[in-house]
Amino acid sequence: MNKTLPLMAGLLLVGSASDVHAQAAAATSPVKPEQPVLTERTVYSGAPMTPEQKAVVFEKADLQFTVDPAKKHLDGNAALTFRATAPVARIVVDLDQNLPISRVEVDGQVLAATAYSNPDGQVTVTLPKPLAVGERTTVRLVYAGKPHVAARAPWDGGFVWATAPTGEPWIATAVQGEGCDLFWPCIDHPMGEPEIVDQHITVPAPLVAAGNGVAMGMEEKNGWRTYHWRIKNPDTYSIALNIGPYELLSADYQSRFGNTIPLRFWYLRGNEAKAKVLFTEFPQLLDFFESTIGPYPFADEKMGVVETPHKGMEHQTINAYGNEYVKTSYGYDELLQHEFSHEWFGNQLTNSDWDDMWLHEGFGSYMQPLYMEYLHGDLLYYTQLNSHRIKIRNKFPVVSGQTMREEDVYSGERGPGGDIYAKGSVILHTLRQLIGDEAFFTSVRRLVYGTATPKPGNFKPRYGSTKEFLAIINEVTGKDYTWFFDVYLYQAALPQLLVQRDATGLNLSWKTQGNGPFPMPVDVRVDGRVQTLTMADGRGRVALSAHSVYTLDPHSKVLRQEDYIDVYQRFEAERMKAMAERAAAEAAKKK
Repeated sequence: MNKTLPLMAGLLLVGSASDVHAQAAAATSPVKPEQPVLTERTVYSGAPMTPEQKAVVFEKADLQFTVDPAKKHLDGNAALTFRATAPVARIVVDLDQNLPISRVEVDGQVLAATAYSNPDGQVTVTLPKPLAVGERTTVRLVYAGKPHVAARAPWDGGFVWATAPTGEPWIATAVQGEGCDLFWPCIDHPMGEPEIVDQHITVPAPLVAAGNGVAMGMEEKNGWRTYHWRIKNPDTYSIALNIGPYELLSADYQSRFGNTIPLRFWYLRGNEAKAKVLFTEFPQLLDFFESTIGPYPFADEKMGVVETPHKGMEHQTINAYGNEYVKTSYGYDELLQHEFSHEWFGNQLTNSDWDDMWLHEGFGSYMQPLYMEYLHGDLLYYTQLNSHRIKIRNKFPVVSGQTMREEDVYSGERGPGGDIYAKGSVILHTLRQLIGDEAFFTSVRRLVYGTATPKPGNFKPRYGSTKEFLAIINEVTGKDYTWFFDVYLYQAALPQLLVQRDATGLNLSWKTQGNGPFPMPVDVRVDGRVQTLTMADGRGRVALSAHSVYTLDPHSKVLRQEDYIDVYQRFEAERMKAMAERAAAEAAKKK
């Protein structure tokens, strides 16, 4: 994934499931010296699409992979079908140039080597005949090589060649950061989703290849097995290879929406007892998400999880799980829950640009306190929420308003990093308190499904943006909340609540970066009674007697700058720095 990468979870949400998604932002991901260096085009995911890529609909990818664990080698054969929405003379896809292409065909016609090129990780194929609007073409690329190995999956993307505890090969891919082009030719952009992907994964018998979508069959011949999987509308980075000595747990879940959802968990041979315990969380997770957000988006395929040699990732319908069956003090497997949240926020709703990645990670992170509220009530809701609050850094806006590469969004040095998790979560809590549950959850459903009344069969995966979410909020509430989005999402600094007490009362005023409007209501508890100040012009006053005791925002509704958190964060930073210096000194002594 990034060279300071991602997918995974708040770099600052250390110790939580969100962990997976972003310790990355902090760490660099060194490329192993024996590996070919990736080009900049391949390393970075989400560069602007080319005109040729914008001019086509990616209808289908038929992908044939032969994975040889002994040689750590991949043979690929990809047939890609496109429909033109504008006249187009070339097809452009992304593929790591370290996987050399041996043949290119267009609609069955083999092209001369001069008709295609891949100088920097972007393959350009000149069509024998330009496509008119509405015409289709199928481009086949045959390629092979040793795919990029992840130095620290899932934060550094690529192949993971591992060995299961029982001695067999155990292989996975995790490519959210660098993108799908690490092992198959794709449009490496959030809006590059194909409508259908078929995978034919050939592996040595008796290994199992657990895949995305629906199992279409398995054939075994000459000591090799070929597994066929089919999925609709997948995120490009969600396409994954998961190969190992797997055994399978299966069940069916009867949804509150009247449909039946297949539950599937591929676990390593020898882990059956622990796997069965984790499997009991699957129905509970589905009930939470379906009752809170809406129908499971991929019910006609499966809720799938596979045990992996890396921490985890939200691969659509086959979520990677490598948390070693650990439960938190909250009583659940936090990583499983976080990755599963991305079936709604990431796979059903996909950001239209990496700049809107908080729609994946912020919503996914907020599902953790909401899950605690669902399971255990208010105490754990606020406990989990506070664990997010203390990790907010405010160095960059959560949303820049410009096209961003995935690498830069997840980097805490060049972009919001872990704030897309932690800050996104607490922003959503504040928004919910401001507009109320009915408006909040109605708006979320419209963003996720394109309708406020989702039912199985009346929605499909869609793209969304921060601007669209604001428009939905405004329409649902009948009010303009641009000021809220401007301060919390498009500015880095948190609003400050300035307080002045005089002989007869308390004067309150909001101070924001840029001094724009911020009519955020504030509750004040005075001698046990709560008053709400509307702060319509950013100011308010409450009367106090000489000995009155007051508490600002007693029910923790509003995200704002608070001195005690700033002090704590500075202390923690100094403590961690001192620990690192001591560790370095000890290491130097041993040399």
